Amino acid sequence: MRLVTITAIILVSTLFAATPAAAASGPWQALPDVAPAPADNPTTADKVELGKMLYFDPRLSSSGNVSCFSCHNVMEGGDDHRPTSIGVHGHVGGRNAPSVWNAAFLSSQFWDGRAATLEDQAKGPPANAIEMGMPNLDAVIGRVRNIPGYKPYFEKAFGAGEVVTMDNVAKAIAAYERTLITPNSAYDKYAKGDAQALTEQQVRGLNTFADVGCTSCHQGPTFSGPPLPVGTGFFMKFPTFPDSPYVTKYDFLSDTGRASATKDDADKNVWRVPGLRNLVYTAPYFHNGQVHTIGEAVRIMASTQLNQSLSDAQVADIVAFLETLSGPFPTQQMPRLPPTPGDLID
Repeated sequence: MRLVTITAIILVSTLFAATPAAAASGPWQALPDVAPAPADNPTTADKVELGKMLYFDPRLSSSGNVSCFSCHNVMEGGDDHRPTSIGVHGHVGGRNAPSVWNAAFLSSQFWDGRAATLEDQAKGPPANAIEMGMPNLDAVIGRVRNIPGYKPYFEKAFGAGEVVTMDNVAKAIAAYERTLITPNSAYDKYAKGDAQALTEQQVRGLNTFADVGCTSCHQGPTFSGPPLPVGTGFFMKFPTFPDSPYVTKYDFLSDTGRASATKDDADKNVWRVPGLRNLVYTAPYFHNGQVHTIGEAVRIMASTQLNQSLSDAQVADIVAFLETLSGPFPTQQMPRLPPTPGDLID
């Protein structure tokens, strides 16, 4: 587990105060226009096309009616707006669905960081009993192989031969997800030097965000922590101040966080730091989806992580700044999926 020391937190926090004139040369970082891809899975148009098909295809689930899209709606916020997601046969999951938008920039995936890469993450939900409900990954790829129309798309993306594999399913979905990024927000323009991109209140909120210490954790282009090697993850204990009244009110301690994946008591209530982009699209908030407004989330974080009580004016300013992190979404066309054989799903 990689945790930032208190000294490092203080140093990082003091770096981030900015004025419009300092934005271009200061530490505020714009989101890149292209997401990075690993050497063994370069992004290609053919892979993206196949990955989009698989992402939208509910036949990867045991019931034939749950897809990646079911919980990560890319027609809007990349999530499902439920406190926790509903999978096959009405099963209810234990955590709020993270947005898929800009997940390509994270150094680990899932709330507990248990997947190092988008490719690893893509293999998780299909064989999860609550989410997509297939008994194992062999059953998943068996289902895909039994849809004859898929093979030409796999060969186009990966070459000839036995290319309809689970690894290639994951690679294709990950390639598609690396196109789901939202650069060029008002904040991004400001970070690149356009001092007029933000209003006076939004700039005040940006500086308040830094001054009170939010940048201790929420930094970097996605505001999910500093850029780190893939698989490293940027984790923090939440709540840091468990005596905050918000902890009981919103039941923040019942889920042990990263410890549920690592089985290490030292990881109890430790979480991957979530990004803050497109928050206006992704309510409800936090790992259990119990908080419904950005303003309340700001108050909670100030209390539970910084042991501070913010004024209404400070909260309003920070919310105004956070709203500038919503960028334009790429234009998308719904995929056409191969036909279903009559005996594919019982």
